[in-house]
Amino acid sequence: MKELRYPIGRFIIPENITDSQRQQWIQEIREAPGQLRKSVKDLTKEQTDTPYREGGWTIRQVVHHISDSHLNGYVRFKLALTEEQPLIRGYIQEKWANLEDTKKTPLEVSISLLESLHERWIVLLNSLQRQDFMKEFNHPESGLATLETALGLYAWHGRHHIAQITSLRKRQGW
Repeated sequence: MKELRYPIGRFIIPENITDSQRQQWIQEIREAPGQLRKSVKDLTKEQTDTPYREGGWTIRQVVHHISDSHLNGYVRFKLALTEEQPLIRGYIQEKWANLEDTKKTPLEVSISLLESLHERWIVLLNSLQRQDFMKEFNHPESGLATLETALGLYAWHGRHHIAQITSLRKRQGW
């Protein structure tokens, strides 16, 4: 069950994050929308309403969650770049995943949103200097996080959820 929930494993913060590692993460964020689009290509409504694992979210919920999460991530980056260790808001992901917009909005809306958001995020990320990635925000549950760590987390986050979709498709033969 753990492999189904975390098909690429959990995010582990590297001890030493290099410029090369940051560039790799930026590239992963750049590629995520296209990979997400490819992961849901030609799925039927019934397939998109299938949980990726027993007790897990449906593909539809996963797709909308990625855009919800990355919207929050983008705002967190901007807050950390413009304020001193801003206290950010958390949100209850499970409740967001069960709101009507998640149930009724076509996947294309969140995929297009993610494409536009990531295009803008990449411009911001590529403008940052090494010291900018050391800026922090304060999460009410997990405490201080650097933008460098958050960059890695959001890169992993996209790959993680896309792998949930692609692993379900593989298991189901879709």
